Amino acid sequence: MSSRLTVVLSVLIFFPLNFCSSRSYVLDDKVGLGRVFDGIGGLSGGGATSRLLVNYAEPYRSQILDYLFKPNFGASLHMLKVEIGGDAQTTDGTEPSHMHYENDENFFRGYEWWLMKEAKKRNPDITLIGLPWAFPGWVGRGKNWPYDFPDITASYVVSWIIGAKQYHNLDIDYVGIWNERNFNSNYIKVLRDTLDKVGLTDVGIIAADGDWSVANSMSVDPYLNDAVEVVGAHYPGTTTVMEALKTQKKLWSSEDYSTFNDEVGGGCWARILNQNYVNGLMTATISWNLVASYYEDLPYGRDGLMTAEEPWSGNYVVESPIWITAHTTQFAQPGWTYLQTVGHLEKGGSYVALTDGKGNLTVVIETMAHDHSWCIRPPLPPYNLTSQNATFQLKGSFASIKELQVWRSRFDFKTKKPSFFEKLAPLKPSEGWFTLSLGEDEVYTLTTITTGQKGCYPEPPPPAPFPHLYKDDFNIANPFFSEAPYFADQTGVFEYYINLTDPGPHVFTLRQVVTQKPVTWAADADQTISVIGNYQWQNLSVTCDVFMESVKTGGVFIAARVDKGGMSVRNTKGVFYWVFADGTYKVTNDLAGQTVLAEGLSGTRAYGWHTLTLKVEGQYASGFLNGYPLWKNAVVLTPKNGWAAIGTRSFELAQFDNFVVEAQ
Repeated sequence: MSSRLTVVLSVLIFFPLNFCSSRSYVLDDKVGLGRVFDGIGGLSGGGATSRLLVNYAEPYRSQILDYLFKPNFGASLHMLKVEIGGDAQTTDGTEPSHMHYENDENFFRGYEWWLMKEAKKRNPDITLIGLPWAFPGWVGRGKNWPYDFPDITASYVVSWIIGAKQYHNLDIDYVGIWNERNFNSNYIKVLRDTLDKVGLTDVGIIAADGDWSVANSMSVDPYLNDAVEVVGAHYPGTTTVMEALKTQKKLWSSEDYSTFNDEVGGGCWARILNQNYVNGLMTATISWNLVASYYEDLPYGRDGLMTAEEPWSGNYVVESPIWITAHTTQFAQPGWTYLQTVGHLEKGGSYVALTDGKGNLTVVIETMAHDHSWCIRPPLPPYNLTSQNATFQLKGSFASIKELQVWRSRFDFKTKKPSFFEKLAPLKPSEGWFTLSLGEDEVYTLTTITTGQKGCYPEPPPPAPFPHLYKDDFNIANPFFSEAPYFADQTGVFEYYINLTDPGPHVFTLRQVVTQKPVTWAADADQTISVIGNYQWQNLSVTCDVFMESVKTGGVFIAARVDKGGMSVRNTKGVFYWVFADGTYKVTNDLAGQTVLAEGLSGTRAYGWHTLTLKVEGQYASGFLNGYPLWKNAVVLTPKNGWAAIGTRSFELAQFDNFVVEAQ
């Protein structure tokens, strides 16, 4: 016992002990190893969750990317999963498809290509995953379902993978299955065949990328079983099912977390990163979402690993989940192996241990209390956790380890003075033994790896609201991104457009390009809409030049006090000023156009430019057409505040130019 006492005293300054209440845990590789670790990742998409990131100026944009992807700096993510854009609302907005139409291919739309390249630039070994949350309408052939024509759907997905390589030199490692309702076994097999026929045999399929139910079908269908490389579940609550285990496939939590990134959110992330393996043998966990870079008042505001929602100010916040991620990602890499000797601590919490098979060992311990680690879904069953002493014995090839690096995070909900990812003095086991005093709401990493570091940049600029005066004439000949700054498309897709037939002032415009309702699990509005600005705006003026391209049936609007977006977009209220190609106008209190505040003749027509101005102050709104009053003093009782917006009557082509918003 004297040798154990020596190590206890040597670390007493960090780990005060009560010898009478210490429980022992063994870390041993000679009894056999567990499953191979596949990594920790983040998810950009599902949908439009990285929308504002691209609009950050340097150096702040690169700093954010470093905190996410740079090895031995911040989260140091091993995996990046992105949405294969489908022109549809998929949670917080729409992402453009590489094929708006069947005879259309463009592999430079959107920002996911750029994001994957930036991630790869920082970590060449990062695993890249694509998943379609939605599809352009033509894929469904008029139905809101993508699997009646599996050859078409598979070809569409595979073309995205081929385009990633041909145009961006990106090798996609895995592709998931669209599965918010249920999976389709036949489609999975067709997708596998289509991948193989074009030489993409190394691209693995994750199925069903929803729940574990695909495992039942795999057990009775050898062809399906062969087609699937990873059984992936969303929000599994750290548990799996026997049918999935029996497949002997990799098990991943292919979408998880989805929780506000305050310290309770950090606690959620700490708990599931460990317990997804301890309870469910899941070897990868992917956070929805990667970075909260969308307007916070959209659904699931601030559900990212960090927050970057103010490109106009440059402000961003490195939240606790970044450093909780680092406890694992900086000290274990894909290809390492979990030990079999992992599990729960006697008085709550869990521990995992991984090895590279070359003598290195990393142990991650979490002691998150129930109320400080609940996730948004699924509900967390009750459990108790108290402070405890834990004694670990290193056996097998680890018995000779002389020193372990120690990293600690303390949430400290009582004092509200947390400390994250602190490097402590090394721990020196004696004859393979060491003891820790573990408090509530702590995370420890004990590791032989010496390269970890807590990356740091100077403080970014302070937060600031969206500018009170904002103008955009969209005059960019070769835009780096297809979306205009700060516009967050909620239904439809608004892209930079060069109108080469117009020699006048409207050569460069913003154009709504989706002409058919997409295939999606969410509820797209029947009208297209893109929001911008400050959700708290009340009194404001919105001006925009508009151009309708649908004769007789065309219609466009500008709006103020828009109060909803994302999956709630169909129920959006606000002040909507519409003009139509049949020469009429309408003012409505909702996007659906059901509550009419004013209407009449406007003289507007398709294929001509018109300037609309909407002014809202207090309970009254007025509208101008080409600088002249068209209607005034419409009474607006609700909503009291919201974004500015532009949009179209239906899924139709229309252009916008010289956008100006001024808020009081």
